[in-house]
Amino acid sequence: MRAVQVTEFGGPEVLLNVELPDPVPGAGQVLIEVDHAGVNYADTHQAENTYLAPSELPLVPGGEVVGRTSDGTRVVALTGSGGYAERTVAARRTLVPVPDGVDDLSALSFIVQGATAWLLLRKSVHLESGESVVVHAAAGGVGTIAVQLAKAWGAGRVIATASSEEKRALALELGADVAVDSRAEDMTATLREANGGDRVDVVLDMTGGRVTDQSIDALAPFGRLAFYGMASREQPKPVQLGSLLRHSTAIAGMWIPHALSLPGNVYGKAMAELFELSQAGKIRAIAGGEYALSEARAAHEALRSRATVGKLILDPRR
Repeated sequence: MRAVQVTEFGGPEVLLNVELPDPVPGAGQVLIEVDHAGVNYADTHQAENTYLAPSELPLVPGGEVVGRTSDGTRVVALTGSGGYAERTVAARRTLVPVPDGVDDLSALSFIVQGATAWLLLRKSVHLESGESVVVHAAAGGVGTIAVQLAKAWGAGRVIATASSEEKRALALELGADVAVDSRAEDMTATLREANGGDRVDVVLDMTGGRVTDQSIDALAPFGRLAFYGMASREQPKPVQLGSLLRHSTAIAGMWIPHALSLPGNVYGKAMAELFELSQAGKIRAIAGGEYALSEARAAHEALRSRATVGKLILDPRR
């Protein structure tokens, strides 16, 4: 089968187009004929071996696919790795049947990025009606869904950050009340100004470095920052617990694999609600570009340049 493989760690240049044997499902796994594979920022970390879970070589990247099982059931699934291929295997417990009327782009937008936005707002920060919400990287895969969910769930003011006028316009179109430049030198002042001079209640952050530090400084008493990535590849300053106590603020981390182990099928509930909202026209996936499988390197280059919006996908048939 056609696949993309990494045999040494590094940037987009290490993604190689190869022919590999079909994978063989093990205990509790299912073989999937891949219609499309999703591209996530985490994939770039996986190729570098800078992800939370260590990578092992040789590696076929790709943590999510939509396709069909041997009995013809259309599913979207978490694979961990192996998604950049014509066929892959996934643990049966990660498979989610895709309802009629939900296209491949939407299914792939929801399985990781939509579920991440859902979990951040529902579980990490416990959003309450009327609260102000900052969504960093609001034109990205998680950000575009988070803006829409925050508005659908009653946020009082949604403040989007993005690096270009085009991206800020998209965030406003999706329901953000105000959109500001993510490159602002003083993010604390910028966020407060965007919130009418007040400190903010909630921040969803996947940037890291200075942006994270200054966002923490913008939190109101009982404000919460949920940290779920580090696109800048810059570490924030160490958090002093005394500072959290002094300002009555909270910082949460979130890594989506942990949601699969939560009791009560929380992940399934997230996906069901995302599908329902999509079918009702209350949220929509944003297409960021479809690439041939052989163009995976170009997809990673585009994603790392931070010039993309929405969801990037690969077509293994090309």
